[in-house]
This record gives sequence, C-alpha cells and structure tokens, in this order.
Amino acid sequence: MSERSPESLIAAVQRLRGEIAKRIVGQDAVVDEILMALVAGGHALLVGVPGLAKTLMIKSLSDAMQLEFRRIQFTPDLVPSDITGTEILEESGGGARAFRFVHGPVFANIVLADEINRAPPRTQAALLEAMQEHSVTAAGKTMKLPEPFFVLATQNPIEQEGTYPLPEAQLDRFLFDIRVGYPTEADEISILRTTTGKRGAPIEAVFSADDALALQRLVRELPCSELVLTYAAKLVRATRPQEASAPGIVRQYVRWGAGPRAGQALILGAKACALLAGRAAVSPADIRRVAMPVLRHRILPNFAAEADGVSAEPIIEALLSHVAAPGSALPA
Repeated sequence: MSERSPESLIAAVQRLRGEIAKRIVGQDAVVDEILMALVAGGHALLVGVPGLAKTLMIKSLSDAMQLEFRRIQFTPDLVPSDITGTEILEESGGGARAFRFVHGPVFANIVLADEINRAPPRTQAALLEAMQEHSVTAAGKTMKLPEPFFVLATQNPIEQEGTYPLPEAQLDRFLFDIRVGYPTEADEISILRTTTGKRGAPIEAVFSADDALALQRLVRELPCSELVLTYAAKLVRATRPQEASAPGIVRQYVRWGAGPRAGQALILGAKACALLAGRAAVSPADIRRVAMPVLRHRILPNFAAEADGVSAEPIIEALLSHVAAPGSALPA
C-alpha cells in the first residue's frame, strides 16, 4: 500500500506529466484524459490516424511508472489464447507429464492493444472480458490479473478495409474514447527538432503500482453532491431520443442513447479530473470536461445523421448547451 499523502500523490502525477513530455510534444489534453482514465480505474480507446505517437505515448506512460507493460499487435490471425495464454504439456526428468499454463501478454499492469479492430470478434471479446472482470478463465481455472490493470487500445479511423469494428456493447467497456488529433504548427516544428537530433534524456519512473491503486481509492472517496449527480443523470438521459428532455438534435439524429454506465463514467471521470487538479470535490465543470470522451462512443447516430454528415461530437455539444448546469455543486 502506498504510504504517500494525497498531496504527494497528486504531485507525483504532475512529475509523471513532465516525464511523458520528454518524448511527447503537445497533446496535453490527450495525456490528461489518459491519466484521468488511469486514476479512475477505467480503460481507454485512442483513435487517431497513423503517425500521431499513440503507441509512443502509451509506452512513455508505462516507462514513467513502475508497472509491467505489454504490447499486443492485433492482426486478423490472432486467436484468444495468444492474448490470455495457453496450456502446454511438460515432461519432467522422471518421465511424468503435466500441463502448465503459460500466461499471455494480458497478464500485465498496462496492456497496449494496438489496432484492436484488426483482430476477429472472438479475439476482441477475450480481451474485453479480461477488461471487465480483471481475470482470465482458462483450463477450468480463473486467474486474477495484476492490479492495477489498465488497457489502452488504439484504432485507425481512416483504414476500415479488413477490420472488425467493435460492437457498441464492447465499446461501452471503455471509460473514455480519446481522439488524437494533428499537432499545432509550433508543436510539429518542435517534434521535428527533438526527434531528428540527439536523443533526449531517458524517462525516469516516478510512480508505482501502489501509488496508482491509492489514487484509484482516493477517486472513489472524493465527495460528489446530489446536484452534480443529478446533472450527470440529466445529461445521460437527454441522449435518449425517446426521453421528453431530449433536445431536437437528439430526436433527429440519434438512434440509441447512452445507458447508465455512461453516468457512472461521467462521475468517475469527473472525480478523477477534480482530484488531478487538486480539488476536494466535484463541480459541474468537471462533468463538462469529461462529457466528450465519455459520450462520443456511447451515442449511436442514425442514418439521417450519416447522410447529413453529423457525428456524435456536435450532438454532445448541443446537449451541453441544452442541459443547464447547476450554479454551484460544491458543499457549503
């Protein structure tokens, strides 16, 4: 168990950001959302075109933490046992034979599922089961995964041929859907400068598994007022076109809205946001900060939205304008 104080843990997260910045230029919002998902105890899906350092970002995070890291490159011929592990028959010196289970790469603290949509559905399901249960069942035995257990999956949004898109029910297992965009011009010049010259300073580990677990406990203990809980519930309910509170854009363009798990993700994400900012309670601004990564993969646009080129993002922006935030949700 971590012996650090809450203030020391939050300061360690700030140092963690600094270590990641040794390799990653810009992308501050993406790094913040990854850290929020980590301390909230959830998993994250990173979506971005090739060459935006998604894999390097995740590897840098693991290097800055004293956590075991594994990368799984998803391919069409990957089978579930390639992820979870398999039994092998071993023969001892005396001639006796016995089966031994060899752990797969999922037995790690941080698992990078690279291009998760390239593997067939049964292989995706094997990983997603481990994400939900934090355990693997094989050869009639259930084996717990190491804690903390954090899956970061990547997807390429522009190359869909020969891929297996994740079904909505499996997307719902991810706490955040994080979009990685192109860098600014200044950041891109800095990337060219730092990656084509001498190698920079190595990343130092400033965070341990106990620290991560302690932060996850602090997130759960952070107070959240009834006003904030009500605000999160109203936001989620307004995504459902059959609800009376749904705005016109939802009725016009949404086929299915978000379920109760979205509300849980909003609260946990908002608590993580408040904690990493050094605040002792959750505000409506924290809910609004995490609304986009929480809701964008939980709202299913209909055919009219596709025909008109309307994605989930403008629908969420309209929701945030439509559902009034409470004036103050901090306890007196």
